[in-house]
Amino acid sequence: MAEQHQYPSVLKKAAGQLHLSPSQHCGRFQAPALYQRKFSYGNYTNAAFQYPMAQTCHATPNMSLVAANPSPVFVAAPKEKGFASFAIDFLMGGVSAAVSKTAAAPIERALNFAFKDYFKRMFAFKKDKDGYWVWFAGNLASGGLAGASSLLFVYSLDYARTRLANDAKAAKKGGERQFNGLIDVYRKTLQSDGIAGLYRGFNISCVGIIVYRGLYFGMYDSLKPVILTGDLQDSFFASFALGWLITNGAGLASYPIDTVRRRMMMTSGQAVKYNSSLDCFAQILKNEGAKSLFKGAGANILRAVAGAGVLAGYDKLQLLVLGKKYGSGGA
Repeated sequence: MAEQHQYPSVLKKAAGQLHLSPSQHCGRFQAPALYQRKFSYGNYTNAAFQYPMAQTCHATPNMSLVAANPSPVFVAAPKEKGFASFAIDFLMGGVSAAVSKTAAAPIERALNFAFKDYFKRMFAFKKDKDGYWVWFAGNLASGGLAGASSLLFVYSLDYARTRLANDAKAAKKGGERQFNGLIDVYRKTLQSDGIAGLYRGFNISCVGIIVYRGLYFGMYDSLKPVILTGDLQDSFFASFALGWLITNGAGLASYPIDTVRRRMMMTSGQAVKYNSSLDCFAQILKNEGAKSLFKGAGANILRAVAGAGVLAGYDKLQLLVLGKKYGSGGA
């Protein structure tokens, strides 16, 4: 009868003994901490850890010692490139945004994170090599460009959402509704103003989002390695607190621009009230005063909780899933 392989018992597996057939002869070796296992079914393979060898074994055709590949869970995260990296960053950003606030446009936030990491890899500034301030400027630029790139995809949707929200408010006050839904906003705007109507106020919005996202991402990526050190480095709550302060600061800095953006949006489909964004800004200052530019800014303090949660959540997801720290692409 042909010699049969003698598979190890459960106790041998637990003790970390290697599996050898009786006819094998091998030099001394160091037993691994965990039993080396590799099970195959079809195209699927489950491989365990690598193990150190004191002396190499001369394998024979009968030897059943299995060389295992390192588990991908425990190896260092590779440097992702191209679309795969963009898709991973998009997914991480979307998950963190959805967990933090499901109604907070997770697609837009996912695009922001994906584009931000893409531009950081493109600039490739390093703090140690290029200096802190060049690295800091690169972080600001990456955040601003990410915001502008994302805005191209979501602006028309944001326009329609804003028109619907204001239409609902007018209806509650006894007015007649203009739109029956999201598609109706697109249809009527295209009929009256064309595609330009869907992007009315885009220029000033682009300026505002560059300011906001530049500070939002750039300040967080640049200040966290400096402020959160030691035990605070991997603390979710410390990251959340820093993110909350930065989100509030970025929101206040860009709020006047956002006010002009909303006013410009509301002129679409109506008799044009403002000749340009600058004209809108000047008329608000002249007729309503500077305080009007910050009307509603207090609500951003509460909304900043969502922004801080997205930053800290994305940070933690990167660490848990990919084994890399937030902003590590430019550190």
